Amino acid sequence: MDIQIKNCNNINIGNIELIEGRLNIKYAANGTGKSTISKALEAYIKNDDTQKKVLLPFKYYEVASTIMPEISGAEKFNSVAIFNEKYVEDYIFQPNELIKNSFEIFIKTSDYENHTKEIEELLKNINSTFREHPELDELIEAFQNFVAGFGKAKSGYSAAGSIAKGIGKGNKIDNIPKGLEEYSTYLKNKNNVKWIKWQMDGKSYLDMDDKCPYCANKVEEVRKKTILQVSEEYDAKSVEQLNKMLEVFEILNPYFSDEAENKIKEITQNAADISDAQKNYLIEVKKQVETFLTQLNGLKGIGFHSLKYSEKIADDLNKYKVDLSYYSHLNSKLSMEKVNVINSTLDEVLLKAGQLQGEINKQKKHIKETIEEYNAEINNFLYYAGYKYRVSIEYDDVNNYHLVLKHVDNKSNINSVTNHLSYGEKNAFALVLFMYEVLKVNPDLVILDDPISSFDGNKKFAIINMLFMGKKCLKNRTVLLLTHEFNTVIDSIKNMCHRFNPSPKATFLSTKEGVLTEKSVSKKDIKSYVDIAKSSISSEIDTLNKLVYLRRLQEIQEENTLSYQLVSNIFHKRNVPLYKYFDESSGKQKYREMTKDEIIEAEEDIKKSIPGFDYEVEIEKTQNKMTIKELYINSDSNYEKMQLYRIAFNENHDNDVIRKFINETFHVENDYLFQLDPREYDTIPQYIIDECDKEMMAIS
Repeated sequence: MDIQIKNCNNINIGNIELIEGRLNIKYAANGTGKSTISKALEAYIKNDDTQKKVLLPFKYYEVASTIMPEISGAEKFNSVAIFNEKYVEDYIFQPNELIKNSFEIFIKTSDYENHTKEIEELLKNINSTFREHPELDELIEAFQNFVAGFGKAKSGYSAAGSIAKGIGKGNKIDNIPKGLEEYSTYLKNKNNVKWIKWQMDGKSYLDMDDKCPYCANKVEEVRKKTILQVSEEYDAKSVEQLNKMLEVFEILNPYFSDEAENKIKEITQNAADISDAQKNYLIEVKKQVETFLTQLNGLKGIGFHSLKYSEKIADDLNKYKVDLSYYSHLNSKLSMEKVNVINSTLDEVLLKAGQLQGEINKQKKHIKETIEEYNAEINNFLYYAGYKYRVSIEYDDVNNYHLVLKHVDNKSNINSVTNHLSYGEKNAFALVLFMYEVLKVNPDLVILDDPISSFDGNKKFAIINMLFMGKKCLKNRTVLLLTHEFNTVIDSIKNMCHRFNPSPKATFLSTKEGVLTEKSVSKKDIKSYVDIAKSSISSEIDTLNKLVYLRRLQEIQEENTLSYQLVSNIFHKRNVPLYKYFDESSGKQKYREMTKDEIIEAEEDIKKSIPGFDYEVEIEKTQNKMTIKELYINSDSNYEKMQLYRIAFNENHDNDVIRKFINETFHVENDYLFQLDPREYDTIPQYIIDECDKEMMAIS
């Protein structure tokens, strides 16, 4: 499919092709727009308007314009997974696991889910019991409120708890203090708390006048004392806590035994402070309620998660049965009804315990095999890539699965991964873990944004092998790999192409003046420098450029021959050729004039490759900057422009970075053994050529 990108960062317009169901490699120099392509695809596939706006080129920021980033041709993709620095930051190397959601990625397979459904089907009677009897939820809630009323003191009874505040000082709602009987209607009303607050708000105005602040009538001194007594005897917060606990007790009364109900009623109706004996009794009831709660909550959560490590399902299920003989304070008719429902449902499940045990065992076996398989795959990769680390899928104290890292020399887990792994090691782990997540979520498009530039040769291929040739890999998926690392292209397209199925598709990207273009890269396009040099020497380019290729070819094949010496003199613009040699006595490089015979021999050798070569003619070219400028303007190859710039200005560029780049391009030491023909593929970054243009165009 053809994808068009417009107005995205440094790309004004550009087209790239993606072939579905295979690896698409886009090779380009840094600054071409690889990450822009990745971000643009992500923004439009996810329909993220915020991310789209971020792609707008800076030149449009401060001008009123309707121009917006655009991308078309990617409509078929509904989901995308991207490996980049943000993915590593957000998902990889969590505090207790190597990747977020280890369980979802490595354990929760389709087989796991099928087994779980069968197990849950066998347990559905228990689950449906709670769904069909919501009063059990009410019971749990009431029990929880009852326990919460005691506060958090270790003794089991806190003075700050609702029970202590509400009934600890006696129940003054049922036992109205002497002199306040006339207010009983208000005190026993459901809105008594509001009334008490109203009374307390008004009492501060009693001394301002002899009128009642509540009715505007005159109030006698005796009457004033009665009004004030309300605030002295009652505290709105305490009454509120009393009401709350009385409501809880009312809900729980049917679940209490007759004896417990009567005693609790007696305690809640105390006229005076609660006694120590009554406190201890309430604490005793509380302990039984807490134990009952534990059983109810355990039963509510019963399922595969709670039984997956069980060796004897029947014994574990029987633990959830409730025996009311151990709950003397809760042994009521209603409690018995609820317990009978629970226990009878458990009995039905126990009839299928054997079948359930079989399903649990199948599930456990599946998990074990899954863990062993993933451990083996990842650890084989780590071993053959030369990493001294191993991974293990383990479960923690609450039976949650995590993928953890260990060093071969230590059995303990490495929790602070970022402190132990190098940048390259972290990227390698991250890539492999990303692959497994992709296999799980199955996106329509996978983007790898410059993923392996930080690895050495062996590790690079180990990762490519893992990602695209392993038993579980990204084969047959639509993958876009953006890279500035040419060895990836060499391995995928030339050296190891037979290992890929389907075969990858590679292209070279370049951006000039905002226009992004791509050029296909096939196996035949990846050439040794020897082949490239020979082809260039036999082409129709100017002799001066041919001499550049010849000199670099000689550097590879046989440096310091007479012909090499003579060609070097041309680039140093010497009218009289010099012979460079190493003086062992002084330990320094020295020069002498080349003899006439040496010059003749060198010229004849050069003519074998470049017929018609004439030293005087080429020297004259190098010394005439206008001639070099003309050659520069007429050249279609940025690579050749670089050579001509170097000849014109030697090493005199003001910027160290530009100068280093030009010099390394002029010599052979930093070239790959295999590369793309620089006359056909624009491998020189445009900003370098822009710098060269400035000075070349200034020649006059």
